[in-house]
Amino acid sequence: MKQTIIVLEDDADIANLVRHHLHMAGFTVHVCESGDQVVPLARKQLPALFLLDIMVPGQSGFAVCRQIRESRDLARVPIIFLTARAGEEDRVRGLDLGADDYITKPFGTRELAARVRAVLRRFEQPVTTNVTTPDFELQSDSMTLSVRGRPTEVTATEFRLLHFLASHPGRVFSRDQVLDAVWRDLAFVTPRSVDVYIRRLREEIERDPEDPRYLKTVRGAGYKFEAAK
Repeated sequence: MKQTIIVLEDDADIANLVRHHLHMAGFTVHVCESGDQVVPLARKQLPALFLLDIMVPGQSGFAVCRQIRESRDLARVPIIFLTARAGEEDRVRGLDLGADDYITKPFGTRELAARVRAVLRRFEQPVTTNVTTPDFELQSDSMTLSVRGRPTEVTATEFRLLHFLASHPGRVFSRDQVLDAVWRDLAFVTPRSVDVYIRRLREEIERDPEDPRYLKTVRGAGYKFEAAK
């Protein structure tokens, strides 16, 4: 069965271009012209991925992303922004809201299809070991996170990043090493993205995100996971 992608794009020419090339890549595509249409459509037919523009009628792409991540039935679906807003502040905001990738216009159609496949592959690749600490637990079979006994929604990207670091306690990884291990073939993701995801994870698992117990910054080197004592 073909995987479904919901595209939020109000420019008809771009929407048709995206629809055509994703169809050629083997996906079923539904296009929404307004941000208000995305979540209701997704609840009727759960997509494999959202592809969101930001500046659209109705709710902005940022608002839609936030709504998806706060929705229990949609929160784990990957999100890619496809937008003309190329500034670093917009990119960081998108990742902060829980996006899995951020593509700027103009874009290459082959690159678009490759990055969609890359994000979806990250969700399909199995993680085989559980991680348990006094404050949180990662369940590999369901790719879920529980924090102090409370189920906590995380994206596949966040899960894989936390699992990777927690599986190598005490070892320092540079941002580039983390990108290679977690993002793999998404060469377009920048080292700055790692900082954004680390901050999001600290807010989920740490009792004090400003003084983290687990996800430590090693100044000038990168990050490490410190096992609880």
